[in-house]
Amino acid sequence: MNMNSVPSRISVAPMMDRTDRHFRYFMRLITRYTLLYTEMVTSAAILYGDRNHLLGFSPEEKPLALQVGGDQPQDLATCAQIAEEMGYDEINLNVGCPSGRVQAGNFGACLMLQPQRVADCVAAMRQATKLPVTVKHRIGVDSCDRYEDLAHFVQVVAEAGCQRFTVHARKAWLQGLSPKENRNVPPLRYEDVYRLKRDCPHLWIEINGGITTSDQAQGHLQVVDAVMIGRAAYDTPYLLATVDREIGHQSVSPPERHNIAMAMLPYIEHWTCKGLKLNAITRHMLQLYHGQPGSRIWKRYLTENSRAGAGPEVVETALVKLADVSLGCAV
Repeated sequence: MNMNSVPSRISVAPMMDRTDRHFRYFMRLITRYTLLYTEMVTSAAILYGDRNHLLGFSPEEKPLALQVGGDQPQDLATCAQIAEEMGYDEINLNVGCPSGRVQAGNFGACLMLQPQRVADCVAAMRQATKLPVTVKHRIGVDSCDRYEDLAHFVQVVAEAGCQRFTVHARKAWLQGLSPKENRNVPPLRYEDVYRLKRDCPHLWIEINGGITTSDQAQGHLQVVDAVMIGRAAYDTPYLLATVDREIGHQSVSPPERHNIAMAMLPYIEHWTCKGLKLNAITRHMLQLYHGQPGSRIWKRYLTENSRAGAGPEVVETALVKLADVSLGCAV
């Protein structure tokens, strides 16, 4: 593949109301080399909204991809230019979200029914930027869900210059299922994604959907190029603590949970001094101790005390309470 650099083999999926800049900073303390994504941002919001609020990020969050939703080639081209100017590492076009609001704007999963429109968008974006332009999509939409439909979509978009495709291994129903149900109800069809990679060895194919453990990721990586982890990365973030070493082949030791929490303190101090409510950050940290002794105490203390005006001392106290639990277990 003709790329400036080899992409990450693990990424964390763009998730609305989850993958904001504070979550991404937190995740970067857990995994250094995993590719992180923004929440999906519409092209109209980028062009006419508060750009710094919507797109601002800390340098520590990189490598970082901007996911954008839209269907107008020129608007998306401008967004690609903005992404490059702001220092993003990739721009990704959302062709997978099935929500009614997204459909009303004629973007997201419904665009799988218009592969040439997606190709036109990709071509315009590629002409506007040197960043990799990638596409995230489903294996199909409604009754247009044969493997041949998927292969045709990818072929048309690839001819416009897209070399990297993230494929959610479920079809999307545009009517009758909520976005949440669309993440769980349609059956996973991993074999369709595997077949796509076999048929398109020149393309970088990433698989997404239902992947919750490192062992599962390792299994998929025997067949495809990369794995995208979604809800599990938010609900059990520490599962990514070993991927830099086990999958990225980096000579690093997994960070300890306590050290991750401590490393968040200066960041929390910075943002709460600027008036940000502590909960905007600590809500992303609630599952750091998932499955560990004291996890409930950690979550309860952060939830009940991350009020306006609070700062890093809340996290410090929560860590003390965790230590007390550990001592009790030791006794």
